[in-house]
Amino acid sequence: MAHSTILHCSHGISAQDLQRIRTCVNRGGLIVMPTDTVYGIGATAHDPAAVEAVQHAKGRGRSKPPPVLVADNEALDVLGTDISESTRLLARRFWPGGLTLIVRAHPDLGWDLGDTGGTIALRMPDSEVALSILRECGPMAVTSANLTGEPPATSVEAAAASFEDHVDLYIDGGPTAGATPSTIINMATEQPTLIRLGVIDPRDLEDTAGCTFKSPEDK
Repeated sequence: MAHSTILHCSHGISAQDLQRIRTCVNRGGLIVMPTDTVYGIGATAHDPAAVEAVQHAKGRGRSKPPPVLVADNEALDVLGTDISESTRLLARRFWPGGLTLIVRAHPDLGWDLGDTGGTIALRMPDSEVALSILRECGPMAVTSANLTGEPPATSVEAAAASFEDHVDLYIDGGPTAGATPSTIINMATEQPTLIRLGVIDPRDLEDTAGCTFKSPEDK
């Protein structure tokens, strides 16, 4: 990791560190950051080359676009469109937290996150370090900080072992509470679809949304 830097932020993140992170992100650099679920590798969401670098580092192509982490609920209407009341109810209750919501992307967004089919996956993490970074840098394309097929990283050391100097800045927020990623629900389909089981029980989500989710196996 001769060309990478680790910022230690387990007890909070300083204004100086945030400035350093913003400088890195603004020039298209890659960072590894803690979230409330697992560590993520990410870059600014509006730079196609930076997003592609994230996917390349992970060993993933355009067919699996990364989610976008955001700092507030207002991002639903800024980055998405045709937001249903069920989606708003889920965001109000479970954001910040371990819920990723796939919605229709705003037609004027113009970002290239991969083969999204006109959708965007959004999450507001329940991590003050992550939220501070997002407030400073804006929405970021972030996927779990592990090589494809490997377990998610629960520490900055595990992430660094995977990516070494392919990442510019590692933000060390200490170990995560577990290795379970966020629950993903596609709210852009006619019937909401459970895409991935995660830290939030789908039954709690269904109760809040007032509807039943379809599983990917359902015809």
